[in-house]
Amino acid sequence: MSPVPPEPPSSRTATGSPDPLEWLTGLEGVPSGFASTRDGIDALLRDRGLRRSTPAQTAESLLRGAHASAALAGSTSTLEEVRDGTGDDVAAAAVRVSTELLSLVPVLGQAPLQALARVHALTGAPDPGRPVSPEAAERLRSLGRTVLATRVPALLLAALVHAEVVSAAPFSAHNGLVARAAERLVLVARGVDPASLVVPEAGHLALRAEYESNLRGYATGGRSGLHAWLLYAAEAQARGAESSPLRG
Repeated sequence: MSPVPPEPPSSRTATGSPDPLEWLTGLEGVPSGFASTRDGIDALLRDRGLRRSTPAQTAESLLRGAHASAALAGSTSTLEEVRDGTGDDVAAAAVRVSTELLSLVPVLGQAPLQALARVHALTGAPDPGRPVSPEAAERLRSLGRTVLATRVPALLLAALVHAEVVSAAPFSAHNGLVARAAERLVLVARGVDPASLVVPEAGHLALRAEYESNLRGYATGGRSGLHAWLLYAAEAQARGAESSPLRG
């Protein structure tokens, strides 16, 4: 997989500059898949009363996400252990990320690489925020330019950022935790889920075999792997909405 999907010369942003991801919205099933997921998220937030949501619900969503992300990274801690602070080291790293994640929303919109570096630092991994190689650093820079340049639907962008960070593995450890946190961060920053009540990490955990398979396909399968990942991600994000604290 190339560092970032190449831009077609005809794709333009509102400012007239090329949009590097617009071509992805023409892939079969991708626009409809993400549109359906967005409709479901919008209905959840509207019907369950976004205006009446509480900080406690946001905290619960972040906690559920930390548990699911840690499980995908190999943690064996239960949700209750994560909740009461007795989880293993991976779970503790995921909780540290979740605790400060929303403070990075404005950073993502101005300096995406700084936001990713801070997320990595929160995991407590060695060499916090520092890419492991010049190649990894360049791939992150390419991703950062893409995040700032594109205006594709936020769910699509969140899925791409997630897969790129996992595939690039730019940091010394916990790249999966960073990638899943980045997906949630994009959904908040781009206005899909301003109060962070959806749990995308839980959607991936519910579809763990497909998640891992499609990430491998993204890394090695060229455009077909990218296409398959996007179709999968729309389904996983819909599952994440089902795990929201708004559903009980």
